[in-house]
Amino acid sequence: MSRPQVLIKRLAHGQGLKLPAYESELAAGLDLPAAVQETISIQPGGIVMVPTGLSLAIPPGFEGQVRPRSGLAIKKGLTVVNAPGTIDADYRGEVMVGLINLGPAAVDVARGERVAQLVIAPVTQARLEEVDELPASQRGHGGFGSTGK
Repeated sequence: MSRPQVLIKRLAHGQGLKLPAYESELAAGLDLPAAVQETISIQPGGIVMVPTGLSLAIPPGFEGQVRPRSGLAIKKGLTVVNAPGTIDADYRGEVMVGLINLGPAAVDVARGERVAQLVIAPVTQARLEEVDELPASQRGHGGFGSTGK
């Protein structure tokens, strides 16, 4: 299995936090920490941008996908608002996680808590060609739910 090299820079407010790591041998995602200075509370329906204290250099041909952690989503209703968020290979700013609380109660996020996971995935850029007509397909113009139940 080939492993692309991702360079990681710890920012000043990320000092002392654990670097992202695969938590099992076959894990797809690296857990991202909350680099908050003090515990924040996300109210039901609230959206908060959570800093990670990290910047990345993802190699060309790859992207970082920021995804929810299943335990936080199922147990607390906390998920990534733009899931999956995309970190492009040419972005060098801080990785931020937009969290939304879909649950019925406020959720506290403490410094160092694992708030999301990062999956490094290959990217394919399409070549677009404008045409007057598209080739026919079995589905045609059918929209949501058009393939049956």
